[in-house]
Amino acid sequence: MNESDSYLEELEDFLGGTFHQDIDSPEEAINEFIHEASKECLLSTIKDCQDFLNSPLTIQEKESFIENNAEIYFPAISLSPLQWFNKIIEEMKEAVKMK
Repeated sequence: MNESDSYLEELEDFLGGTFHQDIDSPEEAINEFIHEASKECLLSTIKDCQDFLNSPLTIQEKESFIENNAEIYFPAISLSPLQWFNKIIEEMKEAVKMK
């Protein structure tokens, strides 16, 4: 991994640290992250997420990355990993406006 891929490391930390096996629900986990994070942290996380979405990885590679780093059973929430990922980005963007 080179320096331009540092967002992948940051995303691994974000997904693994926020959406781990001890959470009650993905919704509660993102709400807790948003509540505890500073505006700067949210902006940085959003940038890493957007870098990931704009990366040359295939859709399948992106979905696999999300599945491998977030402890979420996607069929239970009726969203694909990328649909869910885009949803949490939008939630973070909304939260930035309120901070």
